[in-house]
Amino acid sequence: MIDSSAIVDPSAVLGENVSIGPWTIIGPNVEIGDGCEIASHVVIKGPTVIGRNNKIFQFSTLGEDTPDLKYKGEPTRLIIGDNNVIREGVTIHRGTVQDKSETRIGNHNLLMAYVHVGHDSVVRDHVIMVNNASISGHVHVGDWTILSGYCLVHQFVNIGPHCFIGPAAFIYHDVPAFVTAFGSPAEPRTINREGLKRRGYSADQIALANKAYKLLYRRGLQLDEALKAIADLGDDEVVAMLLSSLENSSRGIIR
Repeated sequence: MIDSSAIVDPSAVLGENVSIGPWTIIGPNVEIGDGCEIASHVVIKGPTVIGRNNKIFQFSTLGEDTPDLKYKGEPTRLIIGDNNVIREGVTIHRGTVQDKSETRIGNHNLLMAYVHVGHDSVVRDHVIMVNNASISGHVHVGDWTILSGYCLVHQFVNIGPHCFIGPAAFIYHDVPAFVTAFGSPAEPRTINREGLKRRGYSADQIALANKAYKLLYRRGLQLDEALKAIADLGDDEVVAMLLSSLENSSRGIIR
């Protein structure tokens, strides 16, 4: 159902059972998958591709040009996966040619009211961004991570999977996998034990994650020494996850 007051560009491609509320604007070069619900007063600009069964609430703006001063109107994209909930007033900007020319949102994410996702960022799957959380350009957020309300993430930061970022935290450096971080600037506190438990990791795996965390943060080791010591713990999934996030760090990790 498309409300009579909505404006949908003739070039937009809509899947089956898409609903569009009053006073919403769907621009050219926008594709919206089956089963999406788009509320009133939403603006979606292209090129943007939105997957299936997404729910987008009022006053959100998706696919707008980035305010990055390097952006000169080049054709870039926003890609959104399936089964996401995008709440009131969320803003998500398209990418720039200085990166991969696209911003990407994965699947099964919850972006609460007034969240901002900057250009060229990648938000993977099952991520929760609480009210007013904001990520700058070129940020990568791993699976199952929670960004609490009002937290701010500096550009080019990588946040590993299963992390928990506390309220109003400022993230200036990379956050390794399954680490909880609080403060401004943010500091590591412990592992996200409860999060790992909820996602089916065993008590032994959680104990192993805690041991790896202590090698990284509590033994006074240099990073290369910590990496070797963590690798010596074996090839369990949690060890591999932590090592991968450390090896892919480009800004240095929080301390």
